[in-house]
Amino acid sequence: MGGAERNARKKKQAARAVTQARDSGNRTAVIAGIVVVALLAVGVIGYVFLNRGGADLGAPDQKNVTAAPSVRDGAVVVVGKDSAKKTVDLYEDFLCPACGAFEKEYGAAIRKELDAGTLKVRYHMLPMLNRASVPPGYSQDAANAGLCAADAGKFPAYFESLFAAQPQEGGPGHDKAALVKLGKDIGLTDPSFEQCVTGSTYNKILDDEMARVGKEPSLSRNGSFRGTPTVVADGKVVDWQNSNWLADILKS
Repeated sequence: MGGAERNARKKKQAARAVTQARDSGNRTAVIAGIVVVALLAVGVIGYVFLNRGGADLGAPDQKNVTAAPSVRDGAVVVVGKDSAKKTVDLYEDFLCPACGAFEKEYGAAIRKELDAGTLKVRYHMLPMLNRASVPPGYSQDAANAGLCAADAGKFPAYFESLFAAQPQEGGPGHDKAALVKLGKDIGLTDPSFEQCVTGSTYNKILDDEMARVGKEPSLSRNGSFRGTPTVVADGKVVDWQNSNWLADILKS
């Protein structure tokens, strides 16, 4: 049983106690029961607030942020030096649990190659799991905010922050206010960033990218997009569950 469920159960018990005490004429018990109900209500509100974007998401550790240049190209963010010999396309969703696991396992290795100038990454942040948050829409809001951060030259730091504070699939995502606050934590204080996030500036091009990806044969499996994360190198989908995938690409 989760914390919110336990609180709800205790709240019902306290409410019953208030009713029983009122029926018995015990004024002291009535007051005590009301206090318990009020405290539990505050606890439930606090729980929802912390899980719906009220928490301070914090800035990422700078050692987890690549120093490689980044630029937005439509719905794609390109990170790495133009002189890099290898380029990969990485398709992810900020809500996707497998993407979070992918970043934990391979993020440091990717950053190392980006900083060394041997690798360039084209990040496609897809609003694929829009229906998997409560309320729906976190995938789109986060992807839009990522593009807004890219416009300000802060995509790598924002990318790391979003995955470090990744909400659970099927639960509440961070709201737009929290996404703006996250940007401010990494130095995105220009009002244009907040306007871009709250105004959902890039929703249309994100929808278009999602539609394009869904029709791309090379990204298809059994007639539909294979899902996130997906890594593509030299026009071919890479088996990233092979722990040597990155080394194999770099030496090919």
